[in-house]
Amino acid sequence: MAIEQQTTTSTGPSGREHDDRARRLAELDVRTVIHPHSVIGAPEEPLILERGDGAMVWDVTGKAYIDGTCGLWQCPVGHGRPELAEAAAEQIAKLEFYSSFGDYSNEPSIRLAERLLELAPPTMRRVFFTNGGSEGNETAIKLARLAHHHAGRPERSVILARTGGYHGMGGGSLAATGIDRLRAGYGPLMPGIEFLAKPHAVRGADVTDALIAEIEERIERIGADRIAAFVGEPVLGVGGMVPPPPDYWPRVQEILRRHGILLILDEVVTAFGRIGHWFGCERYDVEPDIIVTAKGLSSGYIPMGAVLVGERVLDLAGGAAFLHGFTYNGHPVGAAVALANIDILEREGLLARADRLGRRLLDALKPLERLDHVLEVRGVGMMLGVELDRGPDTAAAAAGVQARARADGVIVRASGNTIVLSPPLVIDEQQLDALTRVLTEHVATA
Repeated sequence: MAIEQQTTTSTGPSGREHDDRARRLAELDVRTVIHPHSVIGAPEEPLILERGDGAMVWDVTGKAYIDGTCGLWQCPVGHGRPELAEAAAEQIAKLEFYSSFGDYSNEPSIRLAERLLELAPPTMRRVFFTNGGSEGNETAIKLARLAHHHAGRPERSVILARTGGYHGMGGGSLAATGIDRLRAGYGPLMPGIEFLAKPHAVRGADVTDALIAEIEERIERIGADRIAAFVGEPVLGVGGMVPPPPDYWPRVQEILRRHGILLILDEVVTAFGRIGHWFGCERYDVEPDIIVTAKGLSSGYIPMGAVLVGERVLDLAGGAAFLHGFTYNGHPVGAAVALANIDILEREGLLARADRLGRRLLDALKPLERLDHVLEVRGVGMMLGVELDRGPDTAAAAAGVQARARADGVIVRASGNTIVLSPPLVIDEQQLDALTRVLTEHVATA
């Protein structure tokens, strides 16, 4: 069932001219661009997107698509927001960029740091800006290790991470990513990472006791005095949109506090409304020591990330030289856009909307669990996953669902065995229902 195409009266190029332009651009892309997560030397013809509005995007031929993934989770306020374009243009006209190294700064980044600390849990005290999530997790891991080193415990360098966790593509962030297919082929990664089990039990079985026992056993085996931090997403994203058991995070936090281990929450996906709160830690009643954010901070209009640093880290690291940074730290245009983006999220009540529409979408997709080849439908807020089970052909089946849905005007993403959904929080009910109809049709025949 294809999505009805939205058209407008235009005196612009004809359909044939659109097609010719699309073909020329596709040929040029294939000749010149290496895409992320593509096969080197065997490029696929791209889908070339040209414009967006709300939860819709259009390709260069004029075909419309419901954006069921927010690109990569990054646009809670939707596409085409003039307020964000205006904020960027105004700041560019005033000061496009200047380094934030050392004692240099700019007003938008100062205002953004203040705003983030107002929204964050009260234990957060400082903000370190980045350009995205991978850089944020690199920063968090280095900062946790540095804090212990400066406090006189340099042996505390081990990082606990989780199978199925995704933390980025940098040296340290990839080392902490527990997805084998993303790590393969890159040789030795940063040492000192210990992986724990994925916090997931199919169809709601309680596994918290087993997960907690594993953490306790691993800490005893390694030695608490060698462990710097535990890093995890509040809800697994790339690893399959997996919400944790309700009592998981408070129990994890209790263990870590007891052993003096720092807690890094990777909120690159979950922050800024995606699961109905400013930060996912609020939903799970946990107070991390470091929060990593990006994506929804600026809705992707400008690359921008922020690492929020808590008081325990500052107590350990106070007086240490943090010889770490990126050229575009504290970018004034990114900060100006992020401030305007936060205003939209607040003004339009998008956090509550994520919770309400997420429940609607989950209820609509839950009946798919009656199918023999659907293992589980799960989600929290506007993070949802439909996990398939076709044996060794499951990943191919999921990729097929992605391709057929896109042909019918709905963009979803196959992540391993799971179809993942994360629409803009501004998606309307009619668009949400159309997305549900198309996905249901193609999952049923996967």
